[in-house]
Amino acid sequence: MSISRTHVLIAATAAVLFAAGCSTDSTTTHPAEHTSPVTTSAAASTDFNAADVSFLRMMYPHHAQAVEMAKIVPSHTQNQRLIALAAQVEKAQAPEMRQITDLLAGFGEPAPSATEDHAGHDMPGMMTDAQMSDLRAANGAEFDRQWLTMMIAHHEGAVAMAEAELNAGVNPPSRQLATAIVADQEAEITTMRGMLEQN
Repeated sequence: MSISRTHVLIAATAAVLFAAGCSTDSTTTHPAEHTSPVTTSAAASTDFNAADVSFLRMMYPHHAQAVEMAKIVPSHTQNQRLIALAAQVEKAQAPEMRQITDLLAGFGEPAPSATEDHAGHDMPGMMTDAQMSDLRAANGAEFDRQWLTMMIAHHEGAVAMAEAELNAGVNPPSRQLATAIVADQEAEITTMRGMLEQN
């Protein structure tokens, strides 16, 4: 179920460009109604475009599913390395979800939803309900194999969406988040591929 990075990046870029095309004013920047802290040292910028909004609104449910996948690990495997990796995924992505919420609020946008599907457009790397059910039904080494395979694809999708944001977005904090996602998740992909080979 490995996803071609090229195909995923094309899909992510197309989703961002579609959102930009749907915007009634995608070429100008908009003032935020108020600024909200996204880290301890930075506040939301007043400059953003449709690509920034699309990226954030898609990344929130994408992260939510990764956190959901991470939470089920301890009850399905005794693999301590996988348990530690899942905790790392949750520790990184849960705070990023709060950053996304703050950024969208600073743009005057509605709060994101964990189930949002961006008006029917598929987000790269998202698992289907059937795949999630299969994962929950597995245990031990089979669970480890399924989880690693799914999370690699999930991370590849997140990286593709983040790269699309870096190509089209203008909001500095959103771009900083995208940069962090690329760095962190590419490193975890390398780790997971190594674990999968040993499984």
